[in-house]
Amino acid sequence: MAPPTAQRLKGKVAIITGGASGFGKTTAELFVEHGAKVVIADVQDELGLSLCNQIITWFNNNDNDDEELITYIHCDISNENDVKDLVDFTIAKHGKLDIMFNNAGIFGDPNPSILTTTNENFKRVFETNVYGSFLGAKYAARAMIQGKSGVILFTSSIAAITAGQAPHAYTVSKHAIIGLMKNLCVEMGQYGIRVNAISPGAVSTPLAIKALGIDKDTMDGLISECAVLKGAALEALDVANAALFLASDEAKFVTGANFVLDGGYTLPNPTFSMAVEESLGRTSH
Repeated sequence: MAPPTAQRLKGKVAIITGGASGFGKTTAELFVEHGAKVVIADVQDELGLSLCNQIITWFNNNDNDDEELITYIHCDISNENDVKDLVDFTIAKHGKLDIMFNNAGIFGDPNPSILTTTNENFKRVFETNVYGSFLGAKYAARAMIQGKSGVILFTSSIAAITAGQAPHAYTVSKHAIIGLMKNLCVEMGQYGIRVNAISPGAVSTPLAIKALGIDKDTMDGLISECAVLKGAALEALDVANAALFLASDEAKFVTGANFVLDGGYTLPNPTFSMAVEESLGRTSH
């Protein structure tokens, strides 16, 4: 962590679900660096508390002894009472809520076949990814409408754009999140509340590595091999930077957007041209 030249979220209060690891962790660190008071919500209590202690210690060592910079709350986002209590706690502690980042999600069973996908797995993925995002948006909206301002963000995925590359439950849940974002954008606009989503490509986060059952080096190699944009690799910090922009006043007129972070991956379908080149015994460059 390094002090930024300008604090783009100074005075803001943010909730980040799934904030103990992966995209959420990196975003929490970046938001605090930029002056926000952050409440991270997760079910990974040990990781969440450890992250809070690390951030507070770092700032204390840099002449900032604000113990309220970051707080951890245990929250199962598929449990309505947990989500309501999360928002109520944030309002009671900080007096307002400016940013709700509905980031938490699960991949579910990585088996892609509809013949072997269990009903229980499908329901569990939807309860977390879709219903959890709905609850986060619902209770955040109630808090933000009174102040006629705020930002609601969702983490979706390029699975909401492409097909056949992720399990059905995960793919459909990410499509649903984009639908929720767009519908909510229209309703919340009258209150000055902006609603957007971030759709990252593949990143070797703990969630992805665990879901796919491969090690980080192998996954990084596969991502690099399949990339359209060479010489750069998507990292959790890129997602955090996108969230920072969308949450800041720099994006004051951005709403209803699906911010795709894929290095152009979802654009081409080169299979036909590749087949032609192969049939002619040529290699395209």
